[in-house]
Amino acid sequence: MRVGLFIPCYVDQFYPNAGIATLQLLEKLGVEVVYPSDQTCCGQPMANSGFEHLTEGCNRLFTDQFSGFDYIVSPSGSCVLHVKDHLHLHGREQEAAQVRDKVYEITAFLTDILKVDKLPGRFPHKVGLHQSCHGQRGLKLASMTELVAPKFSKPLQLLQMVEGIELINLKREDECCGFGGTFCVTEEAVSVKMGKDRVADHLAHGAEFITGTDMSCLMHMEGILRRGNSNVKVMHIAEILNAGS
Repeated sequence: MRVGLFIPCYVDQFYPNAGIATLQLLEKLGVEVVYPSDQTCCGQPMANSGFEHLTEGCNRLFTDQFSGFDYIVSPSGSCVLHVKDHLHLHGREQEAAQVRDKVYEITAFLTDILKVDKLPGRFPHKVGLHQSCHGQRGLKLASMTELVAPKFSKPLQLLQMVEGIELINLKREDECCGFGGTFCVTEEAVSVKMGKDRVADHLAHGAEFITGTDMSCLMHMEGILRRGNSNVKVMHIAEILNAGS
């Protein structure tokens, strides 16, 4: 199995440890991982802002960089969902469709493709799991509380395999943090209030760390934590799954 590692812009620029942990975790599980060095933005920021017609160059480059792999794996549910829903390429649509079909968010890849049932990691801390909207509602990484359906969570399933971890229960376990990509710019006040509410739920239940599948959501909450002089940290789920092993 040969996997192409897709690292989103904000992870590359601000949270490289999330990308490194994803690489290390996959390699520990016996996966051959390649990082295409010419990859750039997937085009999500432009599409979110109403300029999807300007993303053709991003789509072409992404297809060029990743079409030769068995799977494409990324530590970002939102970027993966964008590729799955919006990667189209005039004259190369069949190739683009193949890329769309084989791109996976890291926790989905571990549970659905590798069928991981054991992890060697250890993380003796109280952790709150944030179910990011793109992952939960777009990629179906977890069930939604408003639906009458069997309950599941792929990120939670993996975290429960980590030795020493104490997972806290939240009052509103699948509430949005308010980041929403460009929403946090165009609707700043609403975004901040939603973020404060989401952080408060974790704090009220004693979290030492807040984790999730999207560093963008965690970045938003990290800013709120810092402004509140909180000692609570944010950490991508790949870092916790990879910790202490």
